[in-house]
Amino acid sequence: MSRVQFIEVTPAEADQRLDKWFKNHFPGVTHGQLEKLLRKGDIRVDKKRAKSKDRLEAGQSVRIPPLPDWATQKFEKSGAVKQDRTLLSDHDIADIRGMILHMDDDVIVLNKPAGLPVQGGSGQSRHIDGLLDGLRFDYDERPKLVHRLDKDTSGVLVIGRTRQATKHLTEAFKKRTTRKIYWALVAGVPRPHQATISYNLKKIVTANGEKVVVDRDGQKAVSDYSVVAVAGTKAAWLALKPLTGRTHQLRVHCAAIETPVVGDGKYGGSEAFLEGAISKKMHLHARELTISHPSGGDLTIQAPLSSHMAATWKLLDLHENDYEDPFEEFL
Repeated sequence: MSRVQFIEVTPAEADQRLDKWFKNHFPGVTHGQLEKLLRKGDIRVDKKRAKSKDRLEAGQSVRIPPLPDWATQKFEKSGAVKQDRTLLSDHDIADIRGMILHMDDDVIVLNKPAGLPVQGGSGQSRHIDGLLDGLRFDYDERPKLVHRLDKDTSGVLVIGRTRQATKHLTEAFKKRTTRKIYWALVAGVPRPHQATISYNLKKIVTANGEKVVVDRDGQKAVSDYSVVAVAGTKAAWLALKPLTGRTHQLRVHCAAIETPVVGDGKYGGSEAFLEGAISKKMHLHARELTISHPSGGDLTIQAPLSSHMAATWKLLDLHENDYEDPFEEFL
């Protein structure tokens, strides 16, 4: 473990972004780890807090906190450092490993909890991408994300363990050869009980940030849905099958047919919240995914419901084992 260092930016390094400069000096530290150090204020430029995108000037002094010995090691051709090198706490490592549903030589599949972002963003200091070093095990390469789920959506999340596997999995998502099934609790009961929703979607910027709206000039977005069970007239358990992969697609489509996902105030407003003891969290869960496996054949993984959705299912007397795939011969 090194001591605190102060490194002067040379004229040849002037105008480099801080993250690129740091990578040249400490190639063993991942971008996620760098961002964590910057957020904590452990890395400073001329004694001031800095951001990874800041451009450096010749003569500036960069404060470097104590780092493990591996931080200065060069990458191998595989793109990874040769030994264990994680800045994660034991709790973080146990947490990310506790999410594992499936692991083989090429793929790790997680059951992402609701409320944990997949990647960092404004105000997000803890996310799946920042925890992936905890899934290296004995591999040199750092695992990589191949798709995303919304922060408040739980369920199946696929991780590539090697560069080749990641490329294969990413292509499967791009070519839409994957089969994804989501479960949702919605406010109200849609009519008919089985249908296809086909509303084009467009991203807009509002005073409260980015939002997706139905717009005939937007991108094509298609979702199949089927009612699995109802709780009187106030709520329904839906199986949803997105046929395209637009941002917030299922949430916007459910709201567009006047049965918003329970807990989704962004798109459903006050109508998305049910009275009584039902959780205010969003009730959308990536239940099942079938994807082409890098080693051949298909991999199908199911994720059990998140704790708040399982509690709602119990409260409404809904039973996971009653589910039968409604899309095998759908329409």
